Amino acid sequence: MKRCPQCRRDYYDDTLKFCLDDGSSLLEGPGSFSTLEHEAVTVPMHVLVTSEDATAQFTSPLLTAPPPLSSIAVLPFRNLSSGQEGDYFSDGLAEELLNVLSKIDGLRVAARTSAFSFKNASTTIAEIGRSLGVATVLEGSVRSAGERVRISVSLVKVSDGFQLWSETYDRTLDDIFAVQDDIAQSVVQELRGLLLGVEPENVSLKDVESDVAEAVRGRAADPEAYRLMLLGRYRLSIFTRENAEAAIDCYKRALDIDPAFALCWAELARAYSICAGKSWASTDEAFELSRAAVMRALELEPELAEAHAQLGRIQAAYDWDIKVAEASYDRALALAPGSSSVLDGASILAYKKGDFDRALALSRRVLDHDPLSAPVWHNLGLLCHCAGLLDEAEKAFNRSLEMPTSGVATSALLAMVLLDRGETERAKEIVAAESDEFWRDWALAMISYRDGNIAASDAALERLKSEATVGDAYQIAEVHAERKEADEAFAWLERAYEARDPGLTHAKVDPRFRNLKNDRRWHPLMESIGLGD
Repeated sequence: MKRCPQCRRDYYDDTLKFCLDDGSSLLEGPGSFSTLEHEAVTVPMHVLVTSEDATAQFTSPLLTAPPPLSSIAVLPFRNLSSGQEGDYFSDGLAEELLNVLSKIDGLRVAARTSAFSFKNASTTIAEIGRSLGVATVLEGSVRSAGERVRISVSLVKVSDGFQLWSETYDRTLDDIFAVQDDIAQSVVQELRGLLLGVEPENVSLKDVESDVAEAVRGRAADPEAYRLMLLGRYRLSIFTRENAEAAIDCYKRALDIDPAFALCWAELARAYSICAGKSWASTDEAFELSRAAVMRALELEPELAEAHAQLGRIQAAYDWDIKVAEASYDRALALAPGSSSVLDGASILAYKKGDFDRALALSRRVLDHDPLSAPVWHNLGLLCHCAGLLDEAEKAFNRSLEMPTSGVATSALLAMVLLDRGETERAKEIVAAESDEFWRDWALAMISYRDGNIAASDAALERLKSEATVGDAYQIAEVHAERKEADEAFAWLERAYEARDPGLTHAKVDPRFRNLKNDRRWHPLMESIGLGD
C-alpha cells in the first residue's frame, strides 16, 4: 500500500507513483490496518468513507479539493451519420478508448456507466466535470459513409473550458486502429504533461507508445471483426434475452473472420455467463461455453485483464473455488487497476467471503470511477446490509433508486434493510414500489411474517413457488429461513446446489440465513461451496 504525504489518501495499486488527487509523490504506507481510514473522495455525491470503528458514513457532495489533473471522462461520441444505426459504432469507439485509458498507469478514468449517462444530455463540460470529479473531458463525433469515416475529437480542460488538444481524422475503416492509437497516445501525453507540469512534447513519447501498446492487447486485426464486436457489445448492454442472443451471434461472426481476436473471445465468455446468471440458458452449458471462450482468450493473450476477470467470475459463481477466483481477480486488477467492472467484481467476491473491510475499500475505488452507476450503488447497499451497516445500506439503495438505470430488486432489498431496522411500516411502503412481481412477493413474504400476518406471508410464498424457475430456489430458501423453517430452507438450498445456482455463493453473509447458522447442516453446506471458515 502507498500513501500520499499531503492528502494522506491510501492507494492499493503499488504501480502508482503519484497521488491522483494532488500529484504528490507517493510514499510507502502502513503495512496493514484493521479499519478503513480514508479522507472523503472528490466525487459529486454521497460517497462511502469509514471511520475508526469501521462504521460507514456518507459525505456531502461538496468538493473539498480539485479533481486530480490526470482524471478524465470519455463521453460517448456523437453519431453524425445518417440515421441512428451507427450509434453502436460511435459509442463503441468511445468505449474502447475509455477501456484503453483505464489501463494506463497514473490515469483515473470515469467508468462507462457514469460517463455515458450524459449521452444526448444538454450538459456543459463544467457540469460533467463536477458530476464525475474529473479535470478533463474527451469528446468527439463520428461520421461514416461506406468505408470512409471521419472522427473528430477534442480534449477539454474542465476548469476553464480550454481545449488542450484536438484532431480530425479522415480515414477508411482499415485505418481505425491507427486512429485509436493516435488518440490514446495524444491524450496520455497531454494528461501526463498536466500532471508533471511540463509541455506535452517534453513527455517521453516512447513511454507513451509503449503504455498504449500494452493497453490494447487482444484487439482485432480485422476492422469488420472489430465492428461486429462493437455491435455485439452494444446489443449485450440492452440486457434482454433476445439481445444477448444477438450479441452472441455478432461475436461468433467476428471470430469467424478473426479467430485470434482475444478480446472478442472474452466478450463472448461474458455473454454466456450473463445468460447463465439470468437463466436464459442452461447453467451448466452456458458456464462451460463461457469457460471455453475465456480459456481461448487467455491462450491468445495471457495478459488480457478482461479475460482474467471473466475467469474469476466463472470460478466464483460456478466452480465455487473462491481462492482460485481471488487469484484471477488479483491478476485482472494488476493489469487494469482502473477498471470499475474488475474492481466491482473483486469487491463482490470479498463481500461473499465476509471480508467486509476489503470489500468496502474496493467498492470505494469503484465509486471513484463510477459514481453515477445504479448497479454499483445497488451492490454497495447489498454489501453494507450484510456488513451490518444498515443506515449506509439504506442510503446506497436510495442512491441507486434515484438513477434512471436503476434495476429490479433494489426496492425489495431496501425494504429488507428497513425491516431489519425494525421499521416494518416503512418496509411495506417501500416494497409496494418494487416493479418486479417476484421480488415484491419475496420481500412481502418476509415482511408479513415479521409483522405477524402469517396468512399474507403464506400467500406470497405460494405465489413465489408457483412462479419459480430453476434460478429461484435460493430466494425461496431465504424466505423459509426467515420464517425459521429450517428443514424447508435446507431443502430449497439443496435445490439451488443441484442447479449450480450462482446465488448460493452469497449464503455465508446473507442476513436472511441468520437462523440457520447454528444448524449442524450449515457448515458442511458452506464447505461444499468453498465458503468454509
